[in-house]
Amino acid sequence: MAERPAAVSRQRSRPADRGDVRTPPLRPGGYDPADYAACVVRSAREAGVSPSLVMTVLHNEAYKPHHPLLERLWQWWKPEASFGVANMHRATFEEVRRAHGLDQRWQDLRDDPALAIHVAALHLHDLDRRLPERHVDRYTRDELLALGYNAGVRNMRAFARGVPPGPMARSYLRRFRAHRRRAAEVPAD
Repeated sequence: MAERPAAVSRQRSRPADRGDVRTPPLRPGGYDPADYAACVVRSAREAGVSPSLVMTVLHNEAYKPHHPLLERLWQWWKPEASFGVANMHRATFEEVRRAHGLDQRWQDLRDDPALAIHVAALHLHDLDRRLPERHVDRYTRDELLALGYNAGVRNMRAFARGVPPGPMARSYLRRFRAHRRRAAEVPAD
């Protein structure tokens, strides 16, 4: 990946104009990551990652409804659940927040799809910086980054060395590969 763009420096990082990003529908099954294509492209460019990678991760994370009301109910039952259209856990969000000087809170991911997408793109950028240039041939760089998004940086680095992923990571990778074509349809602009 390219060097860190100026927009991703340690300054206070905020998503650009968020006026075109709507809340996902309340009805399960009514959520389509493609509805956020403009936000994905903008956030991916700001973070210096591929829009197709970010969109594919959103497709992978679309297995549950992402409406703020449902996520509040889910948090009541499971306080450390992941939130937002990018399904991010608190520890990961806090790491990205500190690294990029974000002012927002983890709970804001529920109500702000643009923030969730922006933070996911920043996290993928951070993972890319921690991935060795050389890795086993069985995975592309984007596949390893997606595995890192799902299983954490330590596991991503192990997979890059050739350690086989466990069943959950393999399932995530299969879905990532299946969603890749749909995600590639994200417009360049």
